[in-house]
Amino acid sequence: MIIEKPAKQVNALSRGIAILRYLDAQGEPVGVVQIARDLKINASTCFNLLRTLVHERLAIFDPTTKKYSPGLGVLALAHAALKQDGHIRLLHPQFEQIANAHKVTVMLWQLTSPDRAMVIDLAEASTPLRVQFTVGQRLPSLIGALGRCFAGHLNLSKAEVKVMFKELRWQNAPTFEQYWSDVENARRDGYAVDIGQYNRNFTTVAAPILTGSGEASMAVSAITFSGDLDRPRMLRLAADIKRVTGEASNALGYSGTPAVTKAAQASRGKAAVRKPRTTNAS
Repeated sequence: MIIEKPAKQVNALSRGIAILRYLDAQGEPVGVVQIARDLKINASTCFNLLRTLVHERLAIFDPTTKKYSPGLGVLALAHAALKQDGHIRLLHPQFEQIANAHKVTVMLWQLTSPDRAMVIDLAEASTPLRVQFTVGQRLPSLIGALGRCFAGHLNLSKAEVKVMFKELRWQNAPTFEQYWSDVENARRDGYAVDIGQYNRNFTTVAAPILTGSGEASMAVSAITFSGDLDRPRMLRLAADIKRVTGEASNALGYSGTPAVTKAAQASRGKAAVRKPRTTNAS
């Protein structure tokens, strides 16, 4: 295929793409001074481009080292191009098995921006009455069970999540502290549940798909009508979803160690303060 050069090239876009390719080629985080020098970009311009890439989740900034690396948004873009031949095709039969075994609708969600997630695949139970979604349907990224999973595995502080939480619309809203407790439980247990809070008519179970860095760019959720799932059935459903997301995470290079997000760091710090060091008198 011949790719023609555009009549008018957008320099800012070209430089942003050059930065992404550079970050990918380095294989390790890089500082803005080195990036600007190697790519021969004005340092101020380079800094602003990097800030934009971080905002769009195409790059990650480590405030400790002051260095940048490729972000999960790059995976999202690649996934959109490869989804017909990639892991969606491999996961879909398992979604169908779960949907029919538990009489639920199973969806694969992809983060498309920091505050939105989109259905990129689904499987429905072969029953007359079922919850219907469509591929391409979008929801706020931090809503419901799905959102609790994303909030627990993205590099967001508790304060940042709280700001986003205030913009969410629930039918039976939890308090933020209740929501945050659920987020921490989801990070620990590997799944989250929403029972009639986002929508009082539905119960949802979700689990994240983690990348090699331990962050989540995708998640799997299963939804059914409230009252259809007692606790034993809910736990069996959660176990089946976790099995599938675990296999997918391993395929993406996840080693079993969640990302040390800003929120996780804060939680660990708080725990350290609350648990005084003890000495063994024996």
